[in-house]
Amino acid sequence: MGWRNVLVTQHAKISYTMNRLAIQTDQDKFTVPICDIQLLIIGTTQAVITSAAICALSEAHVKIVFTDHQGEPVSETTDYYPTRRTARVVRTQVMWPEKRINNLWTKNIGSKIQNQIQVIEFMDGNPQSLVDELDKLELNDVTNREAVVANKYFTLLFGQKFIRRDFTPVNAALNYGYSILLSLTNREIVINGYLTCIGIHHASEENEFNLGSDLMEPFRPIVDQWVSQQVFQEFTPDVKIGLVSLMSIEIGFNGRRTYLSNAISEHVSNCLHFLSGETDEVKIEVTIPDEVSSDAINSHV
Repeated sequence: MGWRNVLVTQHAKISYTMNRLAIQTDQDKFTVPICDIQLLIIGTTQAVITSAAICALSEAHVKIVFTDHQGEPVSETTDYYPTRRTARVVRTQVMWPEKRINNLWTKNIGSKIQNQIQVIEFMDGNPQSLVDELDKLELNDVTNREAVVANKYFTLLFGQKFIRRDFTPVNAALNYGYSILLSLTNREIVINGYLTCIGIHHASEENEFNLGSDLMEPFRPIVDQWVSQQVFQEFTPDVKIGLVSLMSIEIGFNGRRTYLSNAISEHVSNCLHFLSGETDEVKIEVTIPDEVSSDAINSHV
Protein backbone atom coordinates (compact mmCIF):
# COMPACT_ATOMS: atom_id res chain seq x y z
CA MET A 1 0.00 0.00 0.00
CA GLY A 2 1.25 3.46 -0.93
CA TRP A 3 2.27 6.08 1.61
CA ARG A 4 3.08 9.21 -0.39
CA ASN A 5 0.63 12.09 -0.81
CA VAL A 6 1.46 14.03 -3.97
CA LEU A 7 0.16 17.54 -4.63
CA VAL A 8 0.53 19.29 -8.00
CA THR A 9 0.04 23.07 -7.75
CA GLN A 10 1.54 24.42 -10.98
CA HIS A 11 1.42 23.99 -14.75
CA ALA A 12 2.52 20.41 -15.40
CA LYS A 13 2.03 17.30 -17.50
CA ILE A 14 1.43 14.13 -15.51
CA SER A 15 2.20 10.90 -17.35
CA TYR A 16 3.11 7.28 -16.79
CA THR A 17 6.39 5.59 -17.61
CA MET A 18 8.05 2.39 -16.39
CA ASN A 19 5.82 1.91 -13.31
CA ARG A 20 6.44 5.50 -12.27
CA LEU A 21 4.40 8.69 -12.29
CA ALA A 22 6.25 11.38 -14.22
CA ILE A 23 5.44 15.05 -13.51
CA GLN A 24 6.92 17.52 -15.99
CA THR A 25 6.76 21.20 -14.99
CA ASP A 26 8.12 24.20 -16.89
CA GLN A 27 11.43 23.91 -15.04
CA ASP A 28 11.82 20.36 -13.71
CA LYS A 29 10.76 16.75 -14.04
CA PHE A 30 9.86 14.56 -11.06
CA THR A 31 9.17 10.84 -10.95
CA VAL A 32 7.54 8.83 -8.18
CA PRO A 33 7.01 5.03 -8.10
CA ILE A 34 3.30 4.31 -8.52
CA CYS A 35 3.46 1.80 -5.67
CA ASP A 36 4.57 4.57 -3.28
CA ILE A 37 1.53 6.79 -3.87
CA GLN A 38 -1.73 6.64 -1.93
CA LEU A 39 -3.18 10.03 -2.90
CA LEU A 40 -2.65 12.39 -5.84
CA ILE A 41 -4.20 15.86 -5.61
CA ILE A 42 -4.16 17.92 -8.80
CA GLY A 43 -4.46 21.30 -7.14
CA THR A 44 -4.54 23.42 -10.28
CA THR A 45 -6.49 23.62 -13.53
CA GLN A 46 -3.19 24.22 -15.35
CA ALA A 47 -2.11 20.58 -15.14
CA VAL A 48 -2.93 17.77 -17.59
CA ILE A 49 -2.85 14.03 -16.90
CA THR A 50 -2.68 11.24 -19.44
CA SER A 51 -5.15 8.37 -19.60
CA ALA A 52 -2.24 5.95 -19.13
CA ALA A 53 -1.38 7.64 -15.83
CA ILE A 54 -5.00 7.55 -14.65
CA CYS A 55 -5.23 3.86 -15.57
CA ALA A 56 -2.01 2.94 -13.74
CA LEU A 57 -3.01 4.92 -10.66
CA SER A 58 -6.47 3.35 -10.62
CA GLU A 59 -5.05 -0.15 -10.89
CA ALA A 60 -2.88 0.62 -7.85
CA HIS A 61 -5.97 1.98 -5.99
CA VAL A 62 -4.50 5.48 -5.81
CA LYS A 63 -7.14 8.12 -5.15
CA ILE A 64 -6.96 11.09 -7.55
CA VAL A 65 -8.58 14.34 -6.43
CA PHE A 66 -9.21 17.16 -8.91
CA THR A 67 -9.70 20.79 -7.86
CA ASP A 68 -11.27 23.84 -9.46
CA HIS A 69 -9.63 27.16 -10.40
CA GLN A 70 -9.68 28.16 -6.72
CA GLY A 71 -7.97 24.94 -5.65
CA GLU A 72 -11.10 23.54 -4.01
CA PRO A 73 -11.73 19.77 -4.46
CA VAL A 74 -14.51 19.20 -6.99
CA SER A 75 -14.22 15.52 -7.91
CA GLU A 76 -12.27 12.35 -7.29
CA THR A 77 -11.74 9.01 -8.96
CA THR A 78 -13.68 5.99 -7.77
CA ASP A 79 -12.22 2.76 -9.08
CA TYR A 80 -14.18 -0.28 -10.13
CA TYR A 81 -14.39 -2.59 -7.17
CA PRO A 82 -11.23 -4.71 -6.89
CA THR A 83 -12.59 -7.84 -5.27
CA ARG A 84 -14.55 -10.68 -6.82
CA ARG A 85 -16.57 -10.79 -3.60
CA THR A 86 -18.29 -7.47 -4.37
CA ALA A 87 -21.80 -8.84 -5.04
CA ARG A 88 -21.81 -10.84 -1.81
CA VAL A 89 -20.29 -7.95 0.11
CA VAL A 90 -22.91 -5.51 -1.15
CA ARG A 91 -25.73 -7.91 -0.27
CA THR A 92 -24.25 -8.05 3.23
CA GLN A 93 -23.98 -4.25 3.34
CA VAL A 94 -27.65 -3.61 2.62
CA MET A 95 -28.55 -6.10 5.37
CA TRP A 96 -26.31 -4.75 8.10
CA PRO A 97 -28.14 -5.28 11.43
CA GLU A 98 -29.64 -2.14 12.92
CA LYS A 99 -28.14 -2.97 16.31
CA ARG A 100 -24.62 -3.01 14.89
CA ILE A 101 -25.25 0.18 12.92
CA ASN A 102 -26.47 1.97 16.04
CA ASN A 103 -23.57 0.71 18.14
CA LEU A 104 -20.98 1.74 15.58
CA TRP A 105 -22.43 5.21 15.07
CA THR A 106 -22.44 5.72 18.84
CA LYS A 107 -18.79 4.66 19.06
CA ASN A 108 -17.81 6.91 16.15
CA ILE A 109 -19.49 9.96 17.66
CA GLY A 110 -18.16 9.16 21.14
CA SER A 111 -14.64 8.97 19.73
CA LYS A 112 -15.11 12.20 17.78
CA ILE A 113 -16.26 14.09 20.87
CA GLN A 114 -13.41 12.65 22.95
CA ASN A 115 -10.98 13.85 20.28
CA GLN A 116 -12.58 17.29 20.24
CA ILE A 117 -12.02 17.41 23.99
CA GLN A 118 -8.35 16.54 23.39
CA VAL A 119 -8.04 19.45 20.97
CA ILE A 120 -9.50 21.94 23.44
CA GLU A 121 -7.17 20.63 26.16
CA PHE A 122 -4.26 21.04 23.74
CA MET A 123 -5.33 24.68 23.38
CA ASP A 124 -5.32 25.03 27.20
CA GLY A 125 -9.05 25.64 27.05
CA ASN A 126 -11.75 24.36 29.35
CA PRO A 127 -13.53 21.38 27.74
CA GLN A 128 -15.95 20.75 30.63
CA SER A 129 -19.01 21.73 28.59
CA LEU A 130 -18.01 19.10 25.99
CA VAL A 131 -17.40 16.50 28.69
CA ASP A 132 -20.88 17.17 30.06
CA GLU A 133 -22.41 16.58 26.63
CA LEU A 134 -20.37 13.41 26.10
CA ASP A 135 -21.88 12.04 29.32
CA LYS A 136 -25.33 12.53 27.76
CA LEU A 137 -24.53 10.53 24.62
CA GLU A 138 -27.14 7.82 24.01
CA LEU A 139 -27.33 4.87 21.66
CA ASN A 140 -27.30 6.03 18.04
CA ASP A 141 -26.95 9.61 19.36
CA VAL A 142 -30.72 10.01 19.29
CA THR A 143 -30.47 13.37 21.11
CA ASN A 144 -27.93 14.68 18.56
CA ARG A 145 -25.12 15.41 20.99
CA GLU A 146 -22.81 15.60 17.97
CA ALA A 147 -24.43 18.85 16.78
CA VAL A 148 -24.66 20.33 20.29
CA VAL A 149 -20.98 19.63 20.91
CA ALA A 150 -19.96 21.01 17.50
CA ASN A 151 -21.60 24.34 18.25
CA LYS A 152 -19.76 24.68 21.56
CA TYR A 153 -16.52 23.19 20.26
CA PHE A 154 -15.94 25.54 17.34
CA THR A 155 -16.68 28.53 19.56
CA LEU A 156 -14.08 27.34 22.06
CA LEU A 157 -11.60 26.66 19.26
CA PHE A 158 -11.98 29.74 17.06
CA GLY A 159 -13.81 32.30 19.20
CA GLN A 160 -17.33 33.57 19.82
CA LYS A 161 -17.64 35.23 16.41
CA PHE A 162 -16.77 32.11 14.44
CA ILE A 163 -19.56 30.72 12.23
CA ARG A 164 -18.84 27.40 10.58
CA ARG A 165 -20.72 28.17 7.37
CA ASP A 166 -19.12 31.56 6.70
CA PHE A 167 -16.98 31.89 3.60
CA THR A 168 -13.62 32.47 5.33
CA PRO A 169 -10.06 31.17 4.84
CA VAL A 170 -10.38 29.13 8.06
CA ASN A 171 -13.54 27.40 6.87
CA ALA A 172 -11.98 26.83 3.45
CA ALA A 173 -9.02 25.15 5.14
CA LEU A 174 -11.28 22.99 7.31
CA ASN A 175 -13.31 21.92 4.28
CA TYR A 176 -10.17 21.12 2.31
CA GLY A 177 -8.76 18.98 5.11
CA TYR A 178 -12.07 17.17 5.54
CA SER A 179 -12.18 16.51 1.79
CA ILE A 180 -8.79 14.80 1.96
CA LEU A 181 -9.91 12.70 4.94
CA LEU A 182 -13.04 11.72 3.03
CA SER A 183 -11.05 10.75 -0.06
CA LEU A 184 -8.75 8.45 1.94
CA THR A 185 -11.75 6.91 3.72
CA ASN A 186 -13.59 6.32 0.45
CA ARG A 187 -10.49 4.69 -0.98
CA GLU A 188 -10.44 2.13 1.82
CA ILE A 189 -14.17 1.41 1.53
CA VAL A 190 -13.78 0.66 -2.17
CA ILE A 191 -10.69 -1.48 -1.62
CA ASN A 192 -12.72 -3.59 0.80
CA GLY A 193 -15.42 -4.04 -1.86
CA TYR A 194 -18.23 -1.99 -0.30
CA LEU A 195 -20.38 0.83 -1.69
CA THR A 196 -19.57 4.34 -0.51
CA CYS A 197 -23.13 5.59 -1.07
CA ILE A 198 -24.81 3.38 1.56
CA GLY A 199 -24.04 4.84 4.98
CA ILE A 200 -24.97 4.07 8.56
CA HIS A 201 -26.09 7.61 9.47
CA HIS A 202 -25.63 9.90 6.48
CA ALA A 203 -28.36 9.00 4.00
CA SER A 204 -28.57 11.81 1.45
CA GLU A 205 -29.50 10.65 -2.03
CA GLU A 206 -27.25 13.42 -3.35
CA ASN A 207 -24.19 12.23 -1.42
CA GLU A 208 -22.26 9.51 -3.20
CA PHE A 209 -20.04 9.13 -0.15
CA ASN A 210 -22.44 8.64 2.77
CA LEU A 211 -20.45 5.79 4.30
CA GLY A 212 -17.16 7.67 3.99
CA SER A 213 -18.78 10.66 5.68
CA ASP A 214 -19.80 8.36 8.54
CA LEU A 215 -16.52 6.57 9.09
CA MET A 216 -14.20 9.59 8.87
CA GLU A 217 -15.82 11.36 11.85
CA PRO A 218 -13.28 10.43 14.59
CA PHE A 219 -10.42 11.97 12.60
CA ARG A 220 -11.93 15.39 11.86
CA PRO A 221 -10.52 16.97 15.06
CA ILE A 222 -6.99 16.35 13.81
CA VAL A 223 -7.69 18.76 10.95
CA ASP A 224 -9.30 21.20 13.40
CA GLN A 225 -6.24 21.17 15.63
CA TRP A 226 -3.85 21.89 12.77
CA VAL A 227 -5.95 24.71 11.29
CA SER A 228 -6.41 26.34 14.69
CA GLN A 229 -2.63 26.62 15.10
CA GLN A 230 -1.99 28.35 11.76
CA VAL A 231 -1.96 32.09 11.13
CA PHE A 232 -3.16 32.95 7.64
CA GLN A 233 -5.33 35.59 6.00
CA GLU A 234 -5.81 33.74 2.72
CA PHE A 235 -6.25 30.11 1.77
CA THR A 236 -2.84 29.83 0.09
CA PRO A 237 -1.05 26.86 -1.53
CA ASP A 238 1.12 26.59 1.59
CA VAL A 239 -1.98 25.93 3.70
CA LYS A 240 -3.09 23.24 1.26
CA ILE A 241 0.36 21.67 1.36
CA GLY A 242 0.22 21.56 5.14
CA LEU A 243 -3.19 19.89 5.12
CA VAL A 244 -2.07 17.20 2.70
CA SER A 245 1.07 16.69 4.77
CA LEU A 246 -1.15 16.18 7.80
CA MET A 247 -2.27 12.79 6.46
CA SER A 248 1.24 11.48 7.15
CA ILE A 249 1.61 12.55 10.77
CA GLU A 250 1.94 10.00 13.55
CA ILE A 251 -1.00 9.59 15.90
CA GLY A 252 -2.00 7.13 18.55
CA PHE A 253 -4.58 4.63 17.36
CA ASN A 254 -5.90 1.77 19.47
CA GLY A 255 -2.89 1.74 21.74
CA ARG A 256 -0.05 2.13 19.25
CA ARG A 257 1.67 4.76 17.14
CA THR A 258 0.90 4.85 13.43
CA TYR A 259 0.51 7.25 10.53
CA LEU A 260 -2.88 8.92 10.19
CA SER A 261 -3.43 7.41 6.74
CA ASN A 262 -2.70 3.93 8.11
CA ALA A 263 -5.05 4.53 11.04
CA ILE A 264 -7.83 5.43 8.60
CA SER A 265 -7.19 2.22 6.68
CA GLU A 266 -7.31 0.12 9.84
CA HIS A 267 -10.35 1.97 11.17
CA VAL A 268 -12.38 1.45 7.99
CA SER A 269 -11.50 -2.23 7.88
CA ASN A 270 -12.42 -2.69 11.56
CA CYS A 271 -15.77 -0.94 11.11
CA LEU A 272 -16.69 -2.96 8.02
CA HIS A 273 -15.79 -6.24 9.72
CA PHE A 274 -17.95 -5.26 12.69
CA LEU A 275 -20.93 -4.22 10.59
CA SER A 276 -20.76 -7.43 8.57
CA GLY A 277 -20.61 -9.63 11.67
CA GLU A 278 -17.04 -10.81 11.19
CA THR A 279 -16.10 -9.40 14.61
CA ASP A 280 -18.18 -8.60 17.68
CA GLU A 281 -16.18 -5.65 18.96
CA VAL A 282 -14.78 -2.49 17.41
CA LYS A 283 -12.25 -0.25 19.10
CA ILE A 284 -11.87 3.44 18.18
CA GLU A 285 -9.27 5.10 20.39
CA VAL A 286 -7.40 8.07 18.90
CA THR A 287 -4.64 10.01 20.62
CA ILE A 288 -4.06 13.36 18.97
CA PRO A 289 -0.41 14.54 18.84
CA ASP A 290 0.60 17.01 21.53
CA GLU A 291 2.40 19.15 18.95
CA VAL A 292 1.37 20.44 15.55
CA SER A 293 3.20 19.07 12.54
CA SER A 294 5.10 21.58 10.42
CA ASP A 295 6.65 19.05 8.06
CA ALA A 296 6.51 19.61 4.32
CA ILE A 297 4.35 17.46 2.13
CA ASN A 298 5.74 14.07 1.08
CA SER A 299 5.86 15.10 -2.55
CA HIS A 300 5.02 18.63 -3.65
CA VAL A 301 5.32 19.93 -7.21
